[in-house]
Amino acid sequence: MKVYAVGGSVRDELLGRPVTDRDWVVVGATPEEMASRGFRAVGADFPVFLHPETHEEYALARTERKTAPGHRGFVVHAEPSVTLEEDLRRRDLTINAMARAEDGTLVDPYGGASDLRRGILRHVSEAFAEDPVRILRVARFAARLDFAVAPETLQLMRGMVKAGEADHLVPERVWQEIARGLQEPHPARMLAVLRDCGALERVLPEIDATVSAQGQGLVAARLRAAAAPGLAVRFALLTVGLEVPAVTALCERLNAPGECRDLATLAARERAAVEGAGILGPDALLGLLERTDAFRRPERLWRLMDVCDCDLAARGLSRRVPRETIEAARKAALAVDAAAVARESPRSVAAAIHAARAARIQSALAARAASG
Repeated sequence: MKVYAVGGSVRDELLGRPVTDRDWVVVGATPEEMASRGFRAVGADFPVFLHPETHEEYALARTERKTAPGHRGFVVHAEPSVTLEEDLRRRDLTINAMARAEDGTLVDPYGGASDLRRGILRHVSEAFAEDPVRILRVARFAARLDFAVAPETLQLMRGMVKAGEADHLVPERVWQEIARGLQEPHPARMLAVLRDCGALERVLPEIDATVSAQGQGLVAARLRAAAAPGLAVRFALLTVGLEVPAVTALCERLNAPGECRDLATLAARERAAVEGAGILGPDALLGLLERTDAFRRPERLWRLMDVCDCDLAARGLSRRVPRETIEAARKAALAVDAAAVARESPRSVAAAIHAARAARIQSALAARAASG
């Protein structure tokens, strides 16, 4: 029985990046032997065990055989005769197919260390084509590391898309990989890779149409402008240019989380109003605040303003969202005693509160203008 650290921890260690958790492969062991050493079985599809003390995952070395389309159609073979090299061969990329022995020796049968130094994402074997999720993973690693995709790997990915493999991806897995890629340092690289192999049109047709209409450079510039605003803002930036029905359809198909769905829809509906808020009158400003629910949930409006600022910057415009003006209007409206207004106008409460808030906003804007 031999134990090796594998995959991401070895890759990140060679890159000089922090290693937060490790995966392990066990060669030459049986499930019974693992159990006798105190490991707890947790794998449903193949033998994976939790270490009795560290609770890290230890998987028995295994091979896989494709039996059906999609990323779930596999039969797993795990037994003591499976070698480390065979286990590593089933992995997606050479940079993820390295192992570290207990004595520190690097096991690198497929040239992963060389590809790391050269900044290349290369598939390990033709078995790559058996799992369409790997298309998304390559794009995500491009977004993380800003590496180039090897020409032969890109060609293989194109063949997979042409063969319809990408059509078997389940929406939940698509969202998982896209969401992770959007949060990487180079999210635009993910879109470029997916578009280059033809997968963007299959998994995100709305976004592919947007890129075609607006240009890949503008879409990439929006994502670059979002330095560290969070997933919801970057997803909303990805959908800029789509109408509300298209955003709704995209979010429903991907089963996007509520925060992302909400902000993307809000941006599609209100982006023009926010970007032009500097010329809005008191009543229009109040309408914007009401439509964005800014009195109860101001953070929604703040994130929407982040989206708009990134969009303006990407288009090379010098103006930015007039945040101070919008916030001054919000605070002025909040200063209205709604309960008192309601007591004075019991038959038209909503209209009376709206009028009182608009008047307060007008006064606040006049005061700001007077003060220079």
